[in-house]
Amino acid sequence: MEYFETKGISKFFGGLAAVNDVSFKVEKGQIYGLIGPNGSGKTTIFNLINAYYPLTKGEIYFEGQKISGLKTFQICERGIGRTFQVVKPLKRMTVLENVMASAFLRSKSTAQARDLAMETLDFCNLTAQKDKVAKGLPIASRKRLEIARALATKPKLLLLDETAAGLNPSELDEAIGLIKKIRNSGVTIIIVEHIMKVIMSISERILAINYGMRITEGTPTEVASNHEVIAAYLGEDYSA
Repeated sequence: MEYFETKGISKFFGGLAAVNDVSFKVEKGQIYGLIGPNGSGKTTIFNLINAYYPLTKGEIYFEGQKISGLKTFQICERGIGRTFQVVKPLKRMTVLENVMASAFLRSKSTAQARDLAMETLDFCNLTAQKDKVAKGLPIASRKRLEIARALATKPKLLLLDETAAGLNPSELDEAIGLIKKIRNSGVTIIIVEHIMKVIMSISERILAINYGMRITEGTPTEVASNHEVIAAYLGEDYSA
């Protein structure tokens, strides 16, 4: 029984195939990378997993149970959390209040939600910024807040969508450290990322896609040396 699996998932917008017959499996405790050029369908796959978009065809399974067909909140309740490529915190609320809003999924009272939010902020090294209004945070802190909001739902599987975009080199190292820390806490991760330093240094397996279709899957070394992957990123002249 696979921990997480997609079987031939597809999403068509009219006659356009944004995702076309993509299947992959993720083991429990794994960091699984998903790469491809802009517009290749990576975020759409995330949107299909958490039911932001309905599947055109295919099935998705988590912990041996079919989750395709469930609503977004039901999938979150099952233990799948996610971040978004474009971070949109509740701008007029504080960092703590933002995380508390997510924590209410697993809390029966405001006190419990606050305790869970504080625990999550400490885990993400955001405690010192808990009383700051979210709209005033720099990009690195907003990215970290996005992760904290997802973690406050107590996910078993976390979908990370370009959490390193826009970060400087030192912030990148901190982001890599946080992602590894999340995995070491027992959370399985599927990550979409364009920055190769991040994806290649933390992923155990990687799926490369283009035009909504699978190119190849394997270890970071295997994927990085694949001619079709090189062509998709750099052009045919570099794949010879």
